[in-house]
Amino acid sequence: MEYRVVIPEEVFAILEWQDEGLPAICVVNQALANFEPKVVFGWHLSIILTCEQLGDNGMPTLDEKQILDQFGDELDCDLKAEGNALFLARITWNGTRQLLYRVYDPDVANEYLIGIINKKTQVREFDFRMENDDTWKFAKYYLSHWEAEQGAIADGGGM
Repeated sequence: MEYRVVIPEEVFAILEWQDEGLPAICVVNQALANFEPKVVFGWHLSIILTCEQLGDNGMPTLDEKQILDQFGDELDCDLKAEGNALFLARITWNGTRQLLYRVYDPDVANEYLIGIINKKTQVREFDFRMENDDTWKFAKYYLSHWEAEQGAIADGGGM
């Protein structure tokens, strides 16, 4: 089957919650909530970076945040090259920064990330996992948070 895909412009929402008594901050690409055809980006990629300089509550210091942001931007640009991935979310919690993507060709993303690890040139240690998820089960958790927040805002509550 052939699909015509229009990659939506990213639109970000910030979600905050507590997990194990520590703050979690998530930036989610809300444009993916209604994205179709989901099956084209049927792989879920999770990259977890280890923070080195921590401030209060397991959150990165300002200097560490800048390092993580720059490294994350490089990963983002390369993973999304030629339309191979869609940014889903970025979660900072308990000394980690997790980057989530929806991927079209897992071999391309895997080869790129293994290449970085093998070169040992990354500014922060990271691990990744990629799983087939053509129903977007893993993405629904983050996108449903956005939908719940939208409902609260529409009802007069919210962030």
